[in-house]
Amino acid sequence: MNPLWGIDLGGTKIEGVIIENAKSPNVLARLRIPTEQEGGYTHMVQQIAKLVALLRQETGLNPSRIGIGTPGSLDPQAQVMKNCNTTALNGMPLKKDLETALQVPIAMANDANCFAVAEAVLGSVPEHLPEAEVVFGVIMGTGVGGGVVVRGKVINGRQGIGGEWGHNFLDESGGSCYCGLTGCVEKVLAGPALEKYYKNLSGNDLHLKEIYEAYKTGNDEAARQTMQRLTHFFGKAIASVINILDPDAFVVGGGVGNIDLIYTEGVEVAKKYAFNTGIDRLDNLFLKPKLGDSAGVFGAALLVA
Repeated sequence: MNPLWGIDLGGTKIEGVIIENAKSPNVLARLRIPTEQEGGYTHMVQQIAKLVALLRQETGLNPSRIGIGTPGSLDPQAQVMKNCNTTALNGMPLKKDLETALQVPIAMANDANCFAVAEAVLGSVPEHLPEAEVVFGVIMGTGVGGGVVVRGKVINGRQGIGGEWGHNFLDESGGSCYCGLTGCVEKVLAGPALEKYYKNLSGNDLHLKEIYEAYKTGNDEAARQTMQRLTHFFGKAIASVINILDPDAFVVGGGVGNIDLIYTEGVEVAKKYAFNTGIDRLDNLFLKPKLGDSAGVFGAALLVA
């Protein structure tokens, strides 16, 4: 037996799992401890080491490699972290420091990539399209991210930013983004962006789930316009991914992905913008995720499969 070890490093918690193997994801152990990011970078490294020690203690197993999902990317050239919303990680040699602390090789990918590989290998995709070779995992929540998986392997890219469609240009109305650009997909389609749009129309502060419920009543014009904005720009943005990758399947995660209109009206808009002249259909599957909050840590374990 050669179990797979995975760690999901989040802003508030660090989760670890040991699964039997990639074909039989039987969970041998699963633990969570707080990240305590207020303690700084070195403390977070120590917390990860603590979690690995607890998993060793619980199972009597020792890892030969560990996969780690992170809230940002490892720059392949500089070997330091970048694009992390847990900002203490940015510019730090996390992979090197963890290999020193744990004395085992580390495989690392961002959380969107871990979500994508988990759903591609263990989740929604094999259930609906077992022959799929190319999968694009979409995260639409507080931010917008994505991950590319080809034949079960994450495509990180030359700069470690493979799949980052959330920072493609979409529309000027999105305004300025923290990344330094204007009109990014994230500034149009993320939950806070849609909530801000609704507030500008109605003057009311509602969460996206409440806006969707208001839309379904048929009596809230601002909610109708907000949902129309979501489906129009989702379709337009995802069509660019189709034109470049043409994946067999998309898996749409995050809170925004719970809005069913994406899978109907949003896909119809994508059909309009995809380069498919003369053919009135779109063959890419759009799927809801199956693994829930297990996707990140299972995906991290699959990095060492």
